[in-house]
Amino acid sequence: MTVFLIKRFIKDYDNVKDFKVREAYGLLGGIVGIIANVFLCTSKIAIGLMSSSIAILADGINNLSDAGSSIVTLIGFKLSSKPADEDHPYGHARIEYLSGLIVSFIILLLGLELIRSSFNKILNPEPLSFSWSMVIVLVLSILTKIWLFLFNRNLGKRINSTTMIATATDSLNDVIATSAVLIALLIAFFTGINLDGYMGIFVGIFIFYSGFNLVKETINPLLGEAPSPELIQNVQQKLMSYPTISGYHDLVLHSYGPNQYFASVHAEVPADAHLLECHDLIDIIEKDFAKELGINLVIHLDPILTNDEKSNALKEQVQSIVSKIDSELSIHDFRLVVGKTHTNIIFDVLVPVHLKMKPTLLAGLIDKEIKKIDDTYYTVITVDTNYVSTSISSYDH
Repeated sequence: MTVFLIKRFIKDYDNVKDFKVREAYGLLGGIVGIIANVFLCTSKIAIGLMSSSIAILADGINNLSDAGSSIVTLIGFKLSSKPADEDHPYGHARIEYLSGLIVSFIILLLGLELIRSSFNKILNPEPLSFSWSMVIVLVLSILTKIWLFLFNRNLGKRINSTTMIATATDSLNDVIATSAVLIALLIAFFTGINLDGYMGIFVGIFIFYSGFNLVKETINPLLGEAPSPELIQNVQQKLMSYPTISGYHDLVLHSYGPNQYFASVHAEVPADAHLLECHDLIDIIEKDFAKELGINLVIHLDPILTNDEKSNALKEQVQSIVSKIDSELSIHDFRLVVGKTHTNIIFDVLVPVHLKMKPTLLAGLIDKEIKKIDDTYYTVITVDTNYVSTSISSYDH
């Protein structure tokens, strides 16, 4: 059914990096969610009023909030597809994150309200009236929500959408909530024990907890979370696939929305390579990244001596020194300035986030070890914090 709906209502559905296609996915998910949840809400509220069940009524109101969430999703995808303008030069794609955050807060508020109303139900219990039509409605609701969970999760994975994943999680919460209501109803019918209020509190706590987790997941992209290891690996492999690129460092990736990346990197090339050819290669790489990975990449060219035996041998020694301090330390922009009385060794050290050593202390330790090789070596060390990945140089190996 999901594949049928996608093929029926979304043109060019495989081109998920296109903003219009993403918008179409969002519209499809939102409309399907509104139709399904309005139907379930109407059915449950009617059954809940007839049976005086706070749990069923709360479940129906939950579906009403889900319909509201679907409307938020619709608006979010519509606004996030707007192109860049003078005030927002990087586009509006982050609005999708905001809509996901709104859905998460709706889930939180729903959980709190359900806990409150269920507690009142425990203090002031009312007898439940039972009918098999209530069971049928609840079972149909569970089956519908299972399908909506699979449907929204499928859409979310196809377009890498935190909003759709949040909506899918909410549907799974509804399956658990409605199942709990159904169990309480059957227990009351067969045993006479009224667990309506207690089940309501259980469901409310579960919904609140899941909403709290969703808030954390949806707020991370807004705060600027680190790119995924898979994306970093794709960038690494792509950069190193060009024969003239000897290595890279200082890779920085910024996300301005799903599949909306801006990046910069220092690419190392042999110092004796032809300048015009290198410039032409950089243009090709930037175009390839935009077309194949959807990344707007800016490359800074770093010429590196690759055929100087003394420089290469000393670089290996220095890399060995920093690796003994921490295995994730790496160096780049390594060069020598040879004088009559001493030699300046100039390089950058890339430091992982977990290493809390002060830059001056780290540079001092490295300088001390280098002077053990030759006391005429003077070091000029720049310490860089590495938030993305270690540098890679093909001529180090």
